[in-house]
Amino acid sequence: MSPHLQNLPHVSTWLFDLDNTLYPPEAEVMALVEGRMTDFVMRQTGLPREEARTLQKKYLYEHGTTLAGLMAYHDIDPYAFMNEVHDVSLDGLVPDATLNAAITALPGRKLVFTNGDEQHAYRILDKLEMTPLFEDVFHLGHADLIPKPNLATFHRMMQKHAVTGPETAFFEDSPKNLKPAHELGMTTILVGPHAEANADAFVHIRAASLKAFLAE
Repeated sequence: MSPHLQNLPHVSTWLFDLDNTLYPPEAEVMALVEGRMTDFVMRQTGLPREEARTLQKKYLYEHGTTLAGLMAYHDIDPYAFMNEVHDVSLDGLVPDATLNAAITALPGRKLVFTNGDEQHAYRILDKLEMTPLFEDVFHLGHADLIPKPNLATFHRMMQKHAVTGPETAFFEDSPKNLKPAHELGMTTILVGPHAEANADAFVHIRAASLKAFLAE
């Protein structure tokens, strides 16, 4: 068993972000999605590409997702936006039998908690052959399109799935989404290529990837 897991005997619910957490950023799925978001913002605003990308990132930073910012300041159809930006190649995603077995072996419930919509979530999970590994997926549709890190969305997820903070470990690649998790008593685990350089007090454990964390 991973040394990390030996220190988490209290955890009975394992909560996972989806994108760049259940698969590595090198798969470039989110890079493709972000490129389509920039195209959308350019069309919506008439801005040149670099300015559109800057606005896209501003909305992400201030509102949790680019979509939330677009909904706040522009008259857009959120579902048309999600259908468009998530329509990308998944050729970079390859099922990882070792990772899937390690997730399966975790003692307790496993849930996905994503800012993506339902169609995107299950398209990714199906490609990774992970859909059967999880009890359920809490996606943006369940959150009334209010993304993490909004605390109300955490409360809604916890109520829907009877999740209690102190018994839950949450894996994320985005530090800002771990802050409310920490406040709710969850064990926070930051994964990704920049995780080990992170110094946020609300991050309990850092690992270069989910697979690295779970590795024997």
